[in-house]
Amino acid sequence: MNPSELRSTLALAGIFGLRMLGLFLLLPVFSIHARGLPGGEHALWVGLTLGIFNIVQACFYIPLGRLSDRIGRKPVVLWGLSLFVAGALICAAQDDLLWIAIGRGVMGAGAVSAAISAWVADLTREQVRTRAMALVGGSIALSFALSLVIAAPIYRIISLSGIFVVLAVLGVGAMFVAYYVLPSTKPEPRALQASLRKVFLRPELMRLNVGVFVLHATQVAMFLVVPRLLVEAGLPLASHWQVYLPVVLLSFFLMAPILIFGEKKEQLRTVLLVAIVLLLIAELVFTSAYSITAIAIALLIYFVGFNLLEALQPSLVSRFAQESKGTALGVYNTTQSIGLFTGAVIGGWLMDSHGDVSVFVMGAALLLCWLIIAWSMGTMPTRAIDSKDLAPKTAP
Repeated sequence: MNPSELRSTLALAGIFGLRMLGLFLLLPVFSIHARGLPGGEHALWVGLTLGIFNIVQACFYIPLGRLSDRIGRKPVVLWGLSLFVAGALICAAQDDLLWIAIGRGVMGAGAVSAAISAWVADLTREQVRTRAMALVGGSIALSFALSLVIAAPIYRIISLSGIFVVLAVLGVGAMFVAYYVLPSTKPEPRALQASLRKVFLRPELMRLNVGVFVLHATQVAMFLVVPRLLVEAGLPLASHWQVYLPVVLLSFFLMAPILIFGEKKEQLRTVLLVAIVLLLIAELVFTSAYSITAIAIALLIYFVGFNLLEALQPSLVSRFAQESKGTALGVYNTTQSIGLFTGAVIGGWLMDSHGDVSVFVMGAALLLCWLIIAWSMGTMPTRAIDSKDLAPKTAP
């Protein structure tokens, strides 16, 4: 990437990671804090307070993504970040489960992930776009690992309200970066924008949407079980970051050569299939992983595949989407949120009714179905598809 592309990508990855930090930073501490709040004795209310962030996001991904196609990325991202800041301040102002839920909902309404991914696509050349998406996708994994390390110490020092104040301050900083550091982009030409129905039903995009649904459904279901496996293997909850952080960082070093090879040699389809196979192998290893070492190996295999797909799939969506990148990525991110919700529900039900191993068996089955669907895909595009490329061919 040239300096301009690298600067823009890092800035957008930081904004993306900040929003995910707003989700992940609460996970290690919120259930403990909620016990002292009215209604906190009910796990359902605690879960809804946490989950409303994703539920509201799912409702706004498509409208905001489509809006970013029409008026440009920067106004939509600034609006979304302002909601993120407002919601964080609402949460900080009232140590009450209801107000925290309201604030989390407002934070989720600033659903700008699609606009950010489309902005990355706008500001990068096609030959380096997958690497740019890898940096953005990597910000998710780093936010997750970082939250496991810093959440408890920060909570002990400044409590939950202080965490929300920190998120609000970081949100304001992200707004300055979006406004002053990132260049504005022109709206997509309206005459070339596809309707939502056409974007949703395009076969290439439907396959990728199925993929992100399976990817995140199996991820959240898996992480319902993995912490319990680590505890049973003898690693206390407070020390889990000692496994997660090295595994996540090492996975980036291992996935980078694969990603670069796929992009340079135009073997993106092969990389996609390899990544799905790695996830499938990880799920199978988890079914008999009882030691910390075995669990760490399974996690490493999993995160290599996961990070490859987090980089590759959004990049492919932007290439298949023609002039409707924001809309297509809005559909993609909505499907991702639905996958997160579905995986949590089904994973919890399987744990209660059939035991922990059943979660990994379900994950392996879903990944095998995805592998079959992905296998039928043709050669991946190494450049954005023109509308004429998708038009029916006529005889000369």
